[in-house]
Amino acid sequence: MTELETDSTPELPSKEELRLAMKAFRKRLKLTRLDDESGLGYGPMSSGHRSRIAAITPPDQFPKAVWRELANQGKIKRESGGLYSLVEST
Repeated sequence: MTELETDSTPELPSKEELRLAMKAFRKRLKLTRLDDESGLGYGPMSSGHRSRIAAITPPDQFPKAVWRELANQGKIKRESGGLYSLVEST
């Protein structure tokens, strides 16, 4: 095997890396939703509003291969424009 052939083989992310990426994804989604819900422009006497954010850009501290693998495993779902959403368990 040449050096070129070994470099073209995609390496799957480790289980630990996938676990940490999912944790970071959930935290980013939660914080994004909280930020949206706490926005100004809603009356002080209102009960607020629920966030309608369903998909986010995944944290960039993990490579794209990690997000593709999580989507392939069915843990997150690819949306348009490079966004991902959390798969709701039923």
